[in-house]
Amino acid sequence: MKRPPGKEMLARSRRLRREMTPQEEILWRHLRGRRFEGFKFRRQMWLAGYVADFACTEARLVMEADGSQHINAADYDEERGAAFTRLGWRTLRFWNNEIVEDLEGVLIAIGAALPSPSRPASPGGPLPLPSRERGR
Repeated sequence: MKRPPGKEMLARSRRLRREMTPQEEILWRHLRGRRFEGFKFRRQMWLAGYVADFACTEARLVMEADGSQHINAADYDEERGAAFTRLGWRTLRFWNNEIVEDLEGVLIAIGAALPSPSRPASPGGPLPLPSRERGR
């Protein structure tokens, strides 16, 4: 496991919160303040030695908004996902263009991954990565 956050990583998390991408801002408008099904989400959260774009600690669910830079970062993304999984977290990944073009579908996918009285949270394990073609 990676080291706990120091001043440098905390400063990085804060900077990422201030400088969100337009797609992250769109998603955050729907997730913040328990607006989404009553769950509390955090943004740019330190987890397993990485900074997760969005995380719901209650559901142990991470959401990543991936831009085109992730097309060539599959190994890094898999490493991050594996680190989250080892701690019992699941990861949802969405391409930035999915957030803009199909926000409703993205929100439905997030809702389906959250526990409900009739659907408890599933044990850890990554959810499928988005197709690399969609990010182009």
